[in-house]
Amino acid sequence: MKLRELIYSDLYRYYGRADLRTLLKAFAFGIEYKYLFWMRLCWWADRRSRIWIVLKIFSWLLMRRYMFKYGIAIPYKTEIGPGFYVGHFGGIVITYKARIGKNCNISQGVTIGQSYRGERQGAPTLGDGVYVGPGAKLFGNIKVGNNVAIGANCVVTKDVPDNAIIVGVPGKVISFNGAREYITNTGWETSPEC
Repeated sequence: MKLRELIYSDLYRYYGRADLRTLLKAFAFGIEYKYLFWMRLCWWADRRSRIWIVLKIFSWLLMRRYMFKYGIAIPYKTEIGPGFYVGHFGGIVITYKARIGKNCNISQGVTIGQSYRGERQGAPTLGDGVYVGPGAKLFGNIKVGNNVAIGANCVVTKDVPDNAIIVGVPGKVISFNGAREYITNTGWETSPEC
């Protein structure tokens, strides 16, 4: 995707609008969005020629500043789809090897980590429209399907099918009603501003 589409898709998820006025509002008051903006800019500049190195370094430094200030550790190399939403800042750690689909919500205290041994060696892959509740932990080479809701403080170490609601330690599927109620402002694809 183009940088503009990524930035505006994230902005739309936060405010239901994606225009210059809303972008300025997000920079003035949107703690989580500031981090995502600099993360996306750093990701984009990293994939360009060497003439963009100054922009990459500047955006990386700002992203690192916000990482320590707000407790959000999502490396810019992490593969994240458009429409990413961080509900609250604080205690968010995501490995750069994770893959996250479009229109996903991450809450505070979430860890999406890599496993270095065993049959689940690797990092998680999240589908589209996934809601990850506060304090949830996802580890290893697992696949989380589309439209999945992961409850607060849930520990997920196995694959999760599409449309599941999973809770507990270890995580267990309790229904197949999905995460549609938790994922809002997803119409950025059809918005004239994006």
